[in-house]
Amino acid sequence: MTDPLRRTDAWTRNDPIASNDPGLTQDAGWQIGVSRTVAHPLPKVWDLISGPTGLSIWLGPGATLSPTRGAKYTTRDGAVGDVRGYRERDRIRVTCRPPGWDHVTTIQVTVSAKGNQTLLRFHQEWLANAAERASQRDHWQSIMTRVAGALDSTP
Repeated sequence: MTDPLRRTDAWTRNDPIASNDPGLTQDAGWQIGVSRTVAHPLPKVWDLISGPTGLSIWLGPGATLSPTRGAKYTTRDGAVGDVRGYRERDRIRVTCRPPGWDHVTTIQVTVSAKGNQTLLRFHQEWLANAAERASQRDHWQSIMTRVAGALDSTP
């Protein structure tokens, strides 16, 4: 059986790299990033995004992550991946293959303190094409709104 998380990058070689294609890089293919400064201290933001409520929002219902590199996860909707990096109160980096996708992407969530506020970023690499990038931009903007709402409603 083939590993569903094994990246096959042949599709990126057929997509020409042009400097006028926003979101297309030579090193990580198509990518998208969404960031927002939230009016909450970093520990509160980290606790949410790394805990069950936050993971359910940005990774999928049922997601649990071990901070161990290589640890596997599966969400209730069938997304699979593994942990590529986990730095407490700094960043989480995982691979992700949602159900129905024929390729693996990499998602990174970072937090950085800005006084008593926090800069929260979601970044996704190895998207298939410009259309998928546009779709994922909408997805991550929606996720950011949901995370901000969860932070605002948490004491």
